[in-house]
Amino acid sequence: MDVALIAAMDEEVAALRQKLHAEQEAATPFAHLPIYRGKLHDLEAVVVRCGIGKVNAALATQYTIDHFNPQVILTSGVAGGISPQVSIGDIVVATGAQQHDFDARSFGYARGVIPRLQESLFPADARLAELAAAAAAEQLGAHRVHKGLVVSGDLFVGSREQREEILRFFPAALCADMEAAAIAHVAALNRVPYLIVQAISDEADEQASKAFYQTLEDVLAGLNAVVDRLLQDLRTRL
Repeated sequence: MDVALIAAMDEEVAALRQKLHAEQEAATPFAHLPIYRGKLHDLEAVVVRCGIGKVNAALATQYTIDHFNPQVILTSGVAGGISPQVSIGDIVVATGAQQHDFDARSFGYARGVIPRLQESLFPADARLAELAAAAAAEQLGAHRVHKGLVVSGDLFVGSREQREEILRFFPAALCADMEAAAIAHVAALNRVPYLIVQAISDEADEQASKAFYQTLEDVLAGLNAVVDRLLQDLRTRL
């Protein structure tokens, strides 16, 4: 298998499924983990709708690795912008991912550090990140593309207070979602190159839930154009 594309919501995988040639739904033992197999730009691909939250994302990622052995894992979706550098509709290409809600400070660990694990900030594949940033710049313009840290937690960030708390512990973070760091964690432990490409749907403030629904269609259109371009580039590099 060339590439596994993993996203949380039906809306995030819909456009990928439409481009999937010879689509077949793979049988899984899980009622809420649909996996679709086919070809994308001549790449053997699976499109996985993992569901919302870190546990769902981790489960789906490990299952996908065990049963399809992808060369590359790509997760794409929407995220809340927590850095003043990013605006709604911008693209964030992760250089790494970390869990912002993992908290063992009582034992002397920094917020986000997982005790007894060698690393807690999981670096994305640098070559894939460069390809994704170039594809995003081509589609949307370089001024709308950012590379940096993505953080995840089982929390929809919906207030300035929540946003500022995350930034206090992760000042380099550009955006926050609910799945990407879990996917990165599992991919890294399995030594599978991974990449995260996020589109900013809201500003992680009191208007976040309203903005999420208002911008979702347009933001996903831009993101899907970037992912499509990236897959075309990957075709000659895998």
